Amino acid sequence: MIPKLILASSSPFRRMLMENAGLSFEAHAANIDERAVEAPLEKAGATPDAVALVLAKAKAAEVSSRFPDSLVLGSDQTMSLGDRVFHKPKDMANAASHLHALSGTTHRLNSAVAIVGNGVVLWEHLAHAELTMRPLASDFIARHLARVGDKALSSVGAYQLEGEGIQLFEKIEGDYFTILGLPMLPLLKKLRDLGAIDG
Repeated sequence: MIPKLILASSSPFRRMLMENAGLSFEAHAANIDERAVEAPLEKAGATPDAVALVLAKAKAAEVSSRFPDSLVLGSDQTMSLGDRVFHKPKDMANAASHLHALSGTTHRLNSAVAIVGNGVVLWEHLAHAELTMRPLASDFIARHLARVGDKALSSVGAYQLEGEGIQLFEKIEGDYFTILGLPMLPLLKKLRDLGAIDG
């Protein structure tokens, strides 16, 4: 029997990627405090990669504990600029601060995905994308944030590449799915290997 597939996320973007790929699944948000999981990791000097993987596994494991005999996909994405790890902006001033820091630099998105079945991590994967933001003037940042509004607060970098955020960039290296936070090609391969989807 093919196990039920569950996405441990409330992200509309991740849900859309899976729906577009023709997957049959349920979505249930993980009941974890991400900041509480992250804090000791960051204090211990964990890399942005490690933080993303730990959170992806923690989300999948929590949902797996509620849905035995299902395959649960957990994912997480961190964003780093050198040693600095960014979090979702708390307010519009914080969003402006993010964009000022990223202006004219190349930052990295670290996207982790894990599959957990009955509490056991069956697979984990990490993918990266490098994004170079063009130099942005302060008055442009203010106008841009006024146009996009609260959407700027819903992503770690204060931008959405699938919307007006694309105007902020001059170069992007990495696959689209990784940028949106769910590396689909390796995930689909693993689901085929596990017999969870038609191969």
